[in-house]
Order: sequence, then C-alpha cells, then structure tokens
Amino acid sequence: MVSGRKPFFIMLTRAHIFVFIVLGIASFAYAQHSGAPVQDQDTVTRLQIYLDEHSFGPGKIDGRWGDFVGKALQRFQVANGQQPSGQIDAALRQELQKISPLYSTYKLTDGDLHWVGRVPATPAGMAHLKKILYRSPLDFIAERYHADPAFIQKLNPGTNLNRLKAGSTVRVPNVQQFQIETIQPVADLPPRPELAQRIIKVDTKNRMLDLVDANRVVASFPITPGSKSLPAPIGTWKIEKVTTLPIFRWDEAMLKHGRRSGHYYIIPPGPRNPVGIVWIGLNKKGIGIHGTDNPDTIGRSASHGCIRLANWDAARIVNQVTVGMTVEIY
Repeated sequence: MVSGRKPFFIMLTRAHIFVFIVLGIASFAYAQHSGAPVQDQDTVTRLQIYLDEHSFGPGKIDGRWGDFVGKALQRFQVANGQQPSGQIDAALRQELQKISPLYSTYKLTDGDLHWVGRVPATPAGMAHLKKILYRSPLDFIAERYHADPAFIQKLNPGTNLNRLKAGSTVRVPNVQQFQIETIQPVADLPPRPELAQRIIKVDTKNRMLDLVDANRVVASFPITPGSKSLPAPIGTWKIEKVTTLPIFRWDEAMLKHGRRSGHYYIIPPGPRNPVGIVWIGLNKKGIGIHGTDNPDTIGRSASHGCIRLANWDAARIVNQVTVGMTVEIY
C-alpha cells in the first residue's frame, strides 16, 4: 500500500512546486509593473529626497516605498512630460546618484532646544502656554529633516534621541531643512497678484493636493482630507486668508459638527499647535488648508473637514499661494 502511494505523492509535490514557481513569477511581474516596494533603502531614500526637493512630496522620508512615493513620482513624471510609470528609469537613476552624500550629520544647538518642551495632552492645558513646542529632541529633528522618527532612530542605533543635548550630533537624510525658527507670525500675508491664476486641486480619494499653474502641476503633496463625520467640502472655493504661525480656536462643537459654541480654548502658536504652522482659510466657515501637530497622521487618519499637510509641505505651499486663488475639492 505504501509503495503504491509514493508516485502520486511525488506528482502532487511536484505540482505544488510548479504552482509556487508560477505564483512567484506572477508576483514578481506584478511588483515590477505596479511600482510595488522592490527598491533598497538607499535608493528609495534618494528618490524621496529628490521628489521632496522638487516639491512633489513623497510623505515622510523613511527609506521605504509607499503609496505616496508612487503617487509623487507619477505626478512628477507627468509634470515633466513623461509617461507616469511610477518606476525609476535609467535617466532618473542618474539624477538620484547626484544626491551626495545621501546622509549628513546635524549638531543640536541651545537655540534648537528652546523649541522643545512639555506639550499638554488637552486643549485646556495648551491654552495656558505661550507656545506649543516640539515634544522631544527627536520630534524636532524628525520634522526638520522631513523624516519618520523611526527612520532617524534607525540611522542612529544605540543613541537615545530623546535625551540629546546641545552639541549632540545626529545622522539625518541630506534633505533641505525645515527651519521652524525662520517662520514669523503673520496674521494676514499680503496678496500676490502674480499667483492669482493658480489653482489648488484637492483629490480626496487619492489624498493628494496639487498646485496647478497654466494647466501644469508644479507641486504636489500628501494630505489628510476631512473625515467620514465631517468630510472636506466638495466644490469650488476661494482662499480668503493666509496666516503663518496661527493661533487656533479649539471648539469641540465646531470640530465635530461644524457649528461654533461658547465653549472653546485659544491655543497659542507653535509647531505642535493643532493646525501646525500655516492656516490657509477658505470661504467656507471653519475650513482651511493647514499644517499638523503630528506628521505621522498625514494620509492615514481623519481631520475635521479641513485639508491637513505636514508642516514642511505647508511651509512650501504657503509661499506659492495667495488670497483669491481658486481651490477645487473633489
């Protein structure tokens, strides 16, 4: 009986192996075609830096191929007259090699640490402060270099990045710094008529914000667009106000139901203010495009009807828009 079963077992085993091989080839082909994460960490980091510095935001720099990397690359390719393959071709690979060094070091200063402090968990607690600062030295460094805190930790094994002091050095991706200390509070930025014909297009499905000039996308950034209970308002709107380092009126009724109440807190400005470092108000009450107090949530969690950007992206978009510009949300 045993000897009679052996050929069938062998055939079945060979059949399983064949199926696994076919599935493996199919999976590899799909990965190549779909832009799945098939790149090594350094190559992806180079691409993230390259896209970021060309104003096509790939999300936080983390050395991993994610949805926003692919979306940013496709938008960059279309903007430059290429097919949106979402793949790194030979010409782009040459450009990426020009990013040298790939990593650099940053030395913390006393001035940097003045931007780090205790951040209360509640709006009531925040309302008693003068500024809403970074929660830790790692929080400061990660945002400065547009990076995932876990990636900064990976680049600095064995270092307690939450206990850094002035003079400490940290290995970071070699990207243009977001410098919170250079941003001044301005309640109403003056109009810039030369930018008035530009259009902001907010794609709520793909969670991307595109800045369009003469029918060409000139910048694109990942966003969080509203929530199920209070979605971003579909339609065409106008920019009414542009503010840097805004003060935020925290009103639970407004955030949850879109209606103002008499129970609110005034949250002072700072990088961990709930709306971040920029407020671009629309002609829709309580709705705007703004920064964030937590870059990790961009594209991944809901906001209260507004369009939320990472602070490093908000700092760039604020210099490319003006009062009176059209904003299309769809």
